Amino acid sequence: MSLAFDLLLAVALLWSGGRCLSVDRLDRAIVLFIAFGLLMALAWARLAAPDIGLAEAAIGAGLTGALLLDAYGAFKRRKP
Repeated sequence: MSLAFDLLLAVALLWSGGRCLSVDRLDRAIVLFIAFGLLMALAWARLAAPDIGLAEAAIGAGLTGALLLDAYGAFKRRKP
């Protein structure tokens, strides 16, 4: 069961990372980036590094994701 979960997590990481880089809309790429950060935090927790997982979730998915969404909103408002 544990091996199956780890394989599913690895596939989800690869899929979300690849989709984040290849998607055509910027807003979808930002949402996929946030999902990738949360999956990465889960992977760090599975690797027995919960401190790095918490930092990844807080900084990678939370703070950076919020800043990217805010910048995207400001860019969309500014664009004619």
